[in-house]
Amino acid sequence: MSKILTAYFSASGITKAKAEQLAAAAGADLYEIKPEKPYSNEELNWRNPLSRCNREWIKKSCPPLADSNAKVEEYDTIFLAFPIWYFNAPLVIRSFLKAYNFSGKRIVLFATSGGSDFGKTAETLKAFANGGEIAEGKMLNGDINFDEIVKEYM
Repeated sequence: MSKILTAYFSASGITKAKAEQLAAAAGADLYEIKPEKPYSNEELNWRNPLSRCNREWIKKSCPPLADSNAKVEEYDTIFLAFPIWYFNAPLVIRSFLKAYNFSGKRIVLFATSGGSDFGKTAETLKAFANGGEIAEGKMLNGDINFDEIVKEYM
């Protein structure tokens, strides 16, 4: 059996809860991806054109990470969970992918969203995977049978 890391970014706690359930079902280690400067609720207000998340997206400015302690070299598979922002992964996910060497690793994407699907997220993130193989996983919205998801992607 491969050694799995569930790495996640969560702005509101929804993705965190799903990532914890996914990690528990997979027997995976858990790692929280955090930007160096945490987002406030005001900075996450996508309806405000001057909010931080909007400014970052417009400039394609990937925020620096709080740390680089994920130890991805110890894992064969990385379950990567995040909310969908602007029909894609938040830019902090690009920061995470750029920070590590994923050669020979399988990166399975999982996301939460209020209504969007993956869109072109997997295709976009392939350019940042540093040698890793990106696979589109599942949207983790609603009631999920995590045991079935783990069987499908392990």
